[in-house]
Amino acid sequence: MAHVSVSEAKTRFTEILRLVEAGEEVVVTRHGKEVAQIGPRRIKPTPTQKLAAIRKAQELARGKVEPGFSAARSADFLYEGDGLPG
Repeated sequence: MAHVSVSEAKTRFTEILRLVEAGEEVVVTRHGKEVAQIGPRRIKPTPTQKLAAIRKAQELARGKVEPGFSAARSADFLYEGDGLPG
């Protein structure tokens, strides 16, 4: 993460934007104190993109789960007969 002063940021703005476009984050300082951070824009995925990612993960996992696994069986290892953690 690069640190630049306000005056330096003014003169090197285009160069700073190129760094940001490449994934870098730049901290702007005034009198040695951090006052701002410039970084790549983080775009939130749409619900459709999220669903596509879930389906892709499911497809990749298909056939990789060992037979016999179940949540009820897992609970047997985690809890005693009285329902409290063992």
